[in-house]
Amino acid sequence: MLNWKMIYRVVGFLLFIETAMLLLCTVISYHFREDDLNDFIITTLLTAIAGGIFAYLGKGAERTIQRRDGYIIVTSVWIIFTLFGMLPFYFSGYIPSITNAFFETISGFTTTGATILDDIESLPHGLLFWRSMTQWIGGLGIIFFTIAVLPIFGTSGIQLFAAESSTPGRDKVHPRIEITAKWLWAIYLTLTILVAFLLHLGGMNLFDSICHSLTTNATGGYSTKQASIAYYNSPCIEYVITFFMALSGVNFTLLFFLLKGRFKKIMKNAELRWYLASVFCFTLLITLILYVSSNLELERSFRRAIFQVVSLHTSTGYSTADYMTWPSVTWGLISIIMISGACVGSTSGGMKCIRLLILTKIARNEFKRIIHPNAVLPVRVNDQVLPDRTKSTVLAFSFIYTCILILGWLLMMAFGMGFMEAFGVVISSIGNTGIALGLFGPEYSWNSLPELAKWLSSLLMIIGRLELFTILLLFSPGFWRKN
Repeated sequence: MLNWKMIYRVVGFLLFIETAMLLLCTVISYHFREDDLNDFIITTLLTAIAGGIFAYLGKGAERTIQRRDGYIIVTSVWIIFTLFGMLPFYFSGYIPSITNAFFETISGFTTTGATILDDIESLPHGLLFWRSMTQWIGGLGIIFFTIAVLPIFGTSGIQLFAAESSTPGRDKVHPRIEITAKWLWAIYLTLTILVAFLLHLGGMNLFDSICHSLTTNATGGYSTKQASIAYYNSPCIEYVITFFMALSGVNFTLLFFLLKGRFKKIMKNAELRWYLASVFCFTLLITLILYVSSNLELERSFRRAIFQVVSLHTSTGYSTADYMTWPSVTWGLISIIMISGACVGSTSGGMKCIRLLILTKIARNEFKRIIHPNAVLPVRVNDQVLPDRTKSTVLAFSFIYTCILILGWLLMMAFGMGFMEAFGVVISSIGNTGIALGLFGPEYSWNSLPELAKWLSSLLMIIGRLELFTILLLFSPGFWRKN
């Protein structure tokens, strides 16, 4: 049986968290004396009332969360957060369409970063801050925050943790998942403060530096400028953001081990080595292509290449140049980068490097098996033999990911989109990247997407953020059976 009362109680608590975030934006709007103040006040009150209703419905809940409860909480929270989070955009009239307001907000919470706005600078400071805040909340995960505070309810967050991510290879900071969540949130907050300080030191005004720090560590990509990071034309700012995007693409537990001085464990991590090697190789290739094919000097070619490679590898979606003006071979490389993603346990999207590593090892073993049919060929990652269950999960995930990508691609073309644009939007949506190809590249917003394509893209963002199984499982009849 589903523990509906506990589900209501947790959702209500999370809505109070969203209320606090909206209240902070209300204060910012009041400080700048702008016209979105009343809209934030109304939204804050509505969200608080809804949180109170859910909390009341969850009164006297049995203090247990089963795995099925976790799946429902995780999926419903992302949608409910978006429904209330879109209200300031809609009420203020800056995004008067429900479709566009929902799209902009879900793109924020899933840290995709695709925008329908054609004049970002026209938004008041409160809305600009709220866009950045949605990505920061969604970056490490709304649910991860919940896990840290669930002991208040006298229950564990392990089922929520299992429901939000199906990614293999997560390390534990602490035997108790609640302590792990608190440590990771502490690292996340510290990095955010550090980025804001360095960006302000590099020439950004205080407001922009805070907004960009929120979206850099969340690997979200929302900027306060229509031209993204290219607006600042600053090598210092570009290198700072590049470094912290790359850092946020690393498993956060490895960052914890770094603070503890456990360097040997970090250097032995196979996924980290794959990630760094991938960034290095793609950066080197694109740097050489840009240097040979354009009039750019070597340093500028390198800076543009590494910024875009890291931005897309970590699914951040910032840009400093329009890569659609680069040689077409780079578009293929960019597509591979977008699909790959960064490390498990980071704020990035995509398939994740650990899955690509495991797939590579499985494929290599199959070649060996042809030559030596009777050989026992285990798949090892970080000196540990992977169980068959993990291998089958990775294979299933990869198959389903490919099927969704192809189906989404076909549907986008059926909605009237071009071949390249449809492909780019789908891999960007499911990979939570935020910039795509063709007419939806770095120079353009996604406002011209057909209405149905925006809803499909929003669905793909949620599916990608929750790593497929969590949301697709809800469509299984067996999930809803009592036993």
